[in-house]
Amino acid sequence: MRLQTVVCLCVALIAGSVAAEDATKDKAKSKKPKKDKNVIQLFDGKTLKGWKSTNFGGEGEVLVRDGNLTLEVGSDLTGITWQDAKTIPRSNYEITFQAMRVDGFDFFVGLTLPIQKGYGTLICGGWGGGVCGLSSIDSYDASENETTSYRAFKAKQWYKIRIRVTDEQINAWIDNEEIIDVGIDDHKFSVRIEVDASKPLGFCTWQTTAALKDIKLRKLTRADLAKKPEAKTEKEAGK
Repeated sequence: MRLQTVVCLCVALIAGSVAAEDATKDKAKSKKPKKDKNVIQLFDGKTLKGWKSTNFGGEGEVLVRDGNLTLEVGSDLTGITWQDAKTIPRSNYEITFQAMRVDGFDFFVGLTLPIQKGYGTLICGGWGGGVCGLSSIDSYDASENETTSYRAFKAKQWYKIRIRVTDEQINAWIDNEEIIDVGIDDHKFSVRIEVDASKPLGFCTWQTTAALKDIKLRKLTRADLAKKPEAKTEKEAGK
């Protein structure tokens, strides 16, 4: 009887241990964030999959270095263009990424993207290093339209950038500071001929080396569109 009792106790302990281990695994799985089907990861941090160096003529090298997408200084433009146009919506989406001016004194972010039937280019650090804005609105560049602003950018510092395009307006932020808030109605959006090769979606720099990371595109849901487009906190952005 004693032997049977010991055996039963051992079996119970083993079963309890297995159950506890399974419960721990299930709890860990439940904590793992669910993949958002509306998010497209545009850069995996390892390869240039989905991208191609933009043939501007005189462009610098495009490569992955230390987990970052690096655009080396060119003469004058260096860029990279997304190849699968079908994956890029024309409206009701937002793009988030981090960017750094590694070397040079002009724009380290020239993001060309769809705006309904047209296109536009988000500029950060242009015209000598400090101009931000959207090129072009009614044929006026980022340096001379209603989105024009100025900012001092530090070399080798990461900046969090987000741009949102809806049927009604375009908003953009740098480190949670809004730099663009422009309505779409009654405006014509276009890009300068120099960056036409960046369409449908592409990054470029002007005589500057830049690094990019955490590049994501998210299609906006009805719930997103119903909310006022405000800058996200780091917690809301999942940082």
